[in-house]
Amino acid sequence: MIRRHFFLVAAVVILGLMAIAAGYKLLNRKEAAGPGGPAATAQGPAARGGPGGAGGRRGGFGGPPLVSVVAVQPRTFEDTIEVLGVAKGRQSVTLTAAATQLVEKVRFVDGQHVQRGAVLVELKDTEQDAGAAQAEARLVQAQRAYDRYKALGEKGFASKAATDQYEAAWRSAQADVAAAKARQADRVIRAPFAGVVGLSDIAPGALVNPGAPIVTLDDVSVIRVDFQVPERYLAQLHPGQTLLATVDAFPGDTIAGRVARLDTRVDERTRAITARAEFPNAGGKLKPGMLVRVGVSRGQRTSASAPESAVSVQGEGAFVYVIHQRPPTPGRAAPTPIAPGGPAVPGGPGAPGGAVAMVEQRPIVTGVRQQGFVEILDGVKPGERLVADGLNKVQAGQPVRLSPRPSIITTSGGPPAGMAPGAHPPGARPPGGPRPEGRPPGAMTGGRPMGPRPTP
Repeated sequence: MIRRHFFLVAAVVILGLMAIAAGYKLLNRKEAAGPGGPAATAQGPAARGGPGGAGGRRGGFGGPPLVSVVAVQPRTFEDTIEVLGVAKGRQSVTLTAAATQLVEKVRFVDGQHVQRGAVLVELKDTEQDAGAAQAEARLVQAQRAYDRYKALGEKGFASKAATDQYEAAWRSAQADVAAAKARQADRVIRAPFAGVVGLSDIAPGALVNPGAPIVTLDDVSVIRVDFQVPERYLAQLHPGQTLLATVDAFPGDTIAGRVARLDTRVDERTRAITARAEFPNAGGKLKPGMLVRVGVSRGQRTSASAPESAVSVQGEGAFVYVIHQRPPTPGRAAPTPIAPGGPAVPGGPGAPGGAVAMVEQRPIVTGVRQQGFVEILDGVKPGERLVADGLNKVQAGQPVRLSPRPSIITTSGGPPAGMAPGAHPPGARPPGGPRPEGRPPGAMTGGRPMGPRPTP
């Protein structure tokens, strides 16, 4: 029973508090709408429902959003096939020892460029030197015996068989000397071609075994890249064809090369042919083992294009915001143009209530993306104006204000073509420069004038 009364009392208290809050809120509204209140005395764009007032806030706080404009223009796109390949030097080898022996001398430093035949590592060869000297001594003795018996045979004092036997012994001694010198040469590791040696941990006193890597040697003056191209593109590929490639290590850099040769067979499993490309590497930027993206050109075509910042992608579709100029209201001044032949600025100085630009969300069909531009296959026509950037600020069917500054959209993020670095486009105010004519001091573009607020 006590618990039931407690809940009833709590419900009555809550209802009373809600009634008091509703009455207080109603009283405040009546006071704000009464004579002499701010809502009745406020003047300016907010009271007239102009661009800065509530009547023009469909584009966001302070009026329609300010957007920059870009026109759809035809652009040449390169139709390419992008394939992946791994870079390797013109010649590459990992040097090893031919016999088990101790390292006596190391005659290179890591990263050194060496010439062909340069001595890189010397192994201990005391035993081989002794064997070579012994073989040379036996060769001298065999040669003297053969010369003596040869002279006796010519005079008839030695048989032909004895002369041939000593000749064979002399030739066998020559072979022993050659074998001893070969074993001696195995203790010296030389560069088989000119190139750059890699990093190595070999040091004097280390024991090396046959097959164990000692150091790498690469000829990186030219980089080779083997890649596979589908069989259907075989007719568009030929030796000597120019190629363009990129690597992740140097974003934005394009490397030019050529097709050196094609394989003689098509892989039956992948239905692709292997091609070998060569890229000059005078600066040594490319390293063997790099992943290279090779672009094989299939021709050029001209299509409508727009900057990537003007295209919004959602799922598998894409769309742009097309700008339409609404005609001015009768009895109001015409909009002020940005520049001779440029788009009008709705609501600009001297044109209150002029034409208002509206945006239309239009789906498009996109093609390739190259150098910061998107190919548009269908949806817009050349010459139509689009919202250049800030697509998150606009919605379909809402009014917008066009920026008086031309859109500066380039692939490198710098000034437009033909404009010197540091220059400003027509109609733009440089930092710290004079304010554009017709704009009162302290005014904000698209917002509330920076004047005193009405006192409540």
